[in-house]
Amino acid sequence: MKKAKSESTEGSEDDSPSQLIDAQIQAQTDWRGATLSRIRTLIKQADPEVIEEVKWRKPSNSMLGVPVWSHAGILCTGETYKSAVKMTFTKGASLEDPTGLFNSSLEGNTRRAIDFHEGDKINEKALKALIRAAVALNTSESATARPARTTKSPKKS
Repeated sequence: MKKAKSESTEGSEDDSPSQLIDAQIQAQTDWRGATLSRIRTLIKQADPEVIEEVKWRKPSNSMLGVPVWSHAGILCTGETYKSAVKMTFTKGASLEDPTGLFNSSLEGNTRRAIDFHEGDKINEKALKALIRAAVALNTSESATARPARTTKSPKKS
């Protein structure tokens, strides 16, 4: 017997990642929901082949998890906080950022993030270029990745 889907915004185990992200956006009834929704749209426009996922579902985030967008590996995540919507690029430190979008998590060697605050205007052209650069980085790394070595024993004669 199939159980009925919950009416709550936290989503159920049966929901698709897209439905879970929809629920997160709807749970934010202020500017943060609109901002996360706009970021999501720009990601999909920049990379129509992007895969949406939700990771790290736990009680501390009301079981909503973290929206994740991937293409040959994770491109970026989107999280909402009290005063910001944070878009974190997992390999941001390796990306060119000529327009200076990165404004958070600048101290690390790997990630970079963009904090969007209430009233901020999104530089859509620059953000799409950054997303495309992240896709290019991921696909170039996966194309040049070396296959794992096997530990075959030599043939006995």
